[in-house]
Amino acid sequence: MRLMEPRITYGAFAYDVAHLLGGGVLALSFVLLYQRRVTAVINTYAMQAVVLAMAAAWQGLVQGAPHLYVTALIALAAKGIAIPLALHRIVRRLDIHRSVETALGIFPSMALGVALVALSILVVLPTTMESQALTREDLALALSVVLLGLLMMITRRTALTQVVGFMSLENGLILAAVGVAGMPLVVELSVAVLVMIAFIVFGVFFFRIRERFDSLDVSHLDRVGGAHR
Repeated sequence: MRLMEPRITYGAFAYDVAHLLGGGVLALSFVLLYQRRVTAVINTYAMQAVVLAMAAAWQGLVQGAPHLYVTALIALAAKGIAIPLALHRIVRRLDIHRSVETALGIFPSMALGVALVALSILVVLPTTMESQALTREDLALALSVVLLGLLMMITRRTALTQVVGFMSLENGLILAAVGVAGMPLVVELSVAVLVMIAFIVFGVFFFRIRERFDSLDVSHLDRVGGAHR
């Protein structure tokens, strides 16, 4: 099934800026994979959210879609400011200033990330031949961000960094939504509400696992499973 959308003519400058911002979101996904300090991971996520907000605002301008400014404002306020501040507060309260434990090293993570980007391009571009070129490439970038967020969730052992991976994955979904002309605001708002609810649930989980195991390393949960066998 091919993606259909209203036809919009993009100027060269608008096209280049949209690519720059979408590529910036993807590049910061790689930076998230590279980081080995908890505070650096949170700061990088905040930067990714700010670039995502800029991408949404720019798409609102070039598409003539004012509702995308609302999406940009939500992304900036909630994902770029409120959530990172809350995560930093959790880090201070739980005293988890230390390196991020990973299941893969830097080079294997980066190599696998590049492979996932290539996979995204191979999957998206052939299936969206009748769409605008910018939309096709934005969807490829967005799927790459989603897969890199999933990779971060899989390769990180601490609950907090896994949650950041989940929220980075959600940034990819927002990037996909704003890149498709005519996408209703309700889609972006529903995703934003879901991620806020998930963040609250994860926050409770952080404190419970810290209270029980004095650590946010999810490998400790294996002991709970072993105790009930």
